[in-house]
Amino acid sequence: MAAIPASPPSDELLARAMSLAFGEAQLAFAADEVPVGAAILGPDGEVLALAHNEILGLVDPTAHAERLALSRAAQAVGAPRLPKGSILASTLEPCAMCAGAVVLARVDWLVFGALDPKTGACGSLRDVVQDHRLNHRCTVLPRVREGDCAELLTRFFRSKR
Repeated sequence: MAAIPASPPSDELLARAMSLAFGEAQLAFAADEVPVGAAILGPDGEVLALAHNEILGLVDPTAHAERLALSRAAQAVGAPRLPKGSILASTLEPCAMCAGAVVLARVDWLVFGALDPKTGACGSLRDVVQDHRLNHRCTVLPRVREGDCAELLTRFFRSKR
């Protein structure tokens, strides 16, 4: 199992990561995609990748914000595993597919906004990223900017009814 850094990222770094992710969610909203955004920061706070849902645009059921961001970050660092101390911020609790990708990429810190009681796999429905049977676990910091993230999702789905 990868060693998790002893101290969590600073509040300033977490706020920056979530702000970037929220900006991506707003881009998804504008593109008529479910407004979920993700940002990946390296251990020194450098932006490794940004992404938002592109399921409709790419005609790809796996084009979730987190998965796209993880792929882009891996390309940016030139390795399938991210540097120790990396942070993934998402506006919504990751699903099972994305949580599995978080484990495979060896993300140390997962920060998310809104809980997803229907498909959330980082504490709500199941907890993939903390499963002791897997070879990596990450620290989860839930409900960061939860109100903003949930409100954007609610506004999107209300517009569809």
